[in-house]
Amino acid sequence: MTINEIKTLMEDIAENDPLIEQLHSDNRKGVQRIIESHNRKLQKLKKEKEDFAKLTFFEKKLYKEGFSLVAGIDEVGRGPLAGPVVAAAVILHPDFYLAGLNDSKKLSEAKRDEYFKVIQEKAHSIGIGMIEAGEIDIINIYEATKKAMLLAISNLDCNPDFLLIDAMKLQTPYPQESIIKGDSKSISIAAASVIAKVTRDNLMKEYAVQYPGYGFDQNAGYGTREHLEGLNLRGITPIHRRSFAPVKDYDLKG
Repeated sequence: MTINEIKTLMEDIAENDPLIEQLHSDNRKGVQRIIESHNRKLQKLKKEKEDFAKLTFFEKKLYKEGFSLVAGIDEVGRGPLAGPVVAAAVILHPDFYLAGLNDSKKLSEAKRDEYFKVIQEKAHSIGIGMIEAGEIDIINIYEATKKAMLLAISNLDCNPDFLLIDAMKLQTPYPQESIIKGDSKSISIAAASVIAKVTRDNLMKEYAVQYPGYGFDQNAGYGTREHLEGLNLRGITPIHRRSFAPVKDYDLKG
């Protein structure tokens, strides 16, 4: 076979195909490079499966205990000066697999967008909860975060039978477990992290058009230099959290 024929064949070859052993005795440098590339690909796939298996520890444990609708819950947007806090609740199927899924903060924007679409397509159920800036000012960000999570649970299209929550405890009728840094330890929470992050980022991009000059499409409402300059020049918008410093230090302009 030619080098190109071998390269094409190796793209879909089974791991234990006898042809691989035969190719080891082919002294052509091009063939050996193809084998090396194939081996690297196998090692990458192996590591991805191992990493994914670690992330399913809590879910598999619950499945064995008889729970079937395990909801992972996470939020994004506690720290920004503007915009809502957004929570997501995600129930995955037991056979769900998405290599590379992890805490949304560790993923590139392109990967988050890619995984967001896959999770939406493959998840058993997704619920979103959102608390706007005005209510955050009234009840405080901690209570707003809990309320957003409870809304996300109520917006699922089925009742979960167990909750895995990132670093929070909620007053709900469902049994639950709070996991510190859960978005890097539970696949369900990681999925919720991606859904919440992309949902909020997309909303802040819309706000960037509605309220130009603050850089909301780039900073997602966090207190960057551009954002603070926008506050100085344009004042406070309706989506700013007036109880947060330094927003509360600015007088409303216009």
